[in-house]
Amino acid sequence: MREKSPFTVRFWGVRGSIACSGPRTARYGGNTSSLEIRCGEQLLMFDAGTGMRYLGKTLDGARLDADIYFTHTHFDHVCGLPFFRPLFEPQNRFRLWAGHLSGAMNLRRVLAEFMMSPLFPVPPEVFRSNLEYRDFSSGETLKAGGEVTVRTAPLNHPDGATGYRVEYGGRAVCYVTDTEHVPGKLDENVLKLISRANLVIYDCMYTDEEYRRYVGWGHSTWQEGVRLCKQAGVKRMVVFHHDPDHDDEMLDGIAREVETALPGSIVAHEGLVLEP
Repeated sequence: MREKSPFTVRFWGVRGSIACSGPRTARYGGNTSSLEIRCGEQLLMFDAGTGMRYLGKTLDGARLDADIYFTHTHFDHVCGLPFFRPLFEPQNRFRLWAGHLSGAMNLRRVLAEFMMSPLFPVPPEVFRSNLEYRDFSSGETLKAGGEVTVRTAPLNHPDGATGYRVEYGGRAVCYVTDTEHVPGKLDENVLKLISRANLVIYDCMYTDEEYRRYVGWGHSTWQEGVRLCKQAGVKRMVVFHHDPDHDDEMLDGIAREVETALPGSIVAHEGLVLEP
């Protein structure tokens, strides 16, 4: 019987909106969104928040042919890219993907305007690796190479965003952030994307009680994530994209509640490694 190929998710940044530091957020971490997914020997990275800097340090000296997928290009999801050291190594090759942009505002242009003086001292041309910019439309299924399939869906977020489903070896992990729900109506795009997935990483920026104060801000709640997972036949959810004001004590409380609501679910922290 053939040994099951490794399929893992590692969390390098779990915070939303802005990085935060200090003793009150030390255990769960204060870096913004960055995930590393390994499908056998294949490396897929999702978002480039401040956590990506630390991921890059672990890859020093490796020869990389990998993919970086952006949910969207708001600052907290791209600000770690210039500090990702493998981009400066000429032997490396990266494909950069985004599905929320259209027309002249493509991924190459967004990153060039983000890394522009006086906002940033050097342009993307300082990267010495081979870069391919691949814009697509949310909803497409992407050619990820090998035995990996990446399915996508549009999310409800200001300026647009894309949710991802990575399928490998008969298992599936979904990454669904940043997205806002409509109270009382489950998002059909999300339900279709996460159906029967082994693991769903969901935008849990707020609680249901807090959400009433932030309607229109583009984020969801851990309770809505549970409702979606139950409807879609998902048994395990990861609470993700923590509000900067949610300290370790509050996240401990959410961890207890989500475990009761959907046993086996967990609150993401930096360094967490899971198998779908």
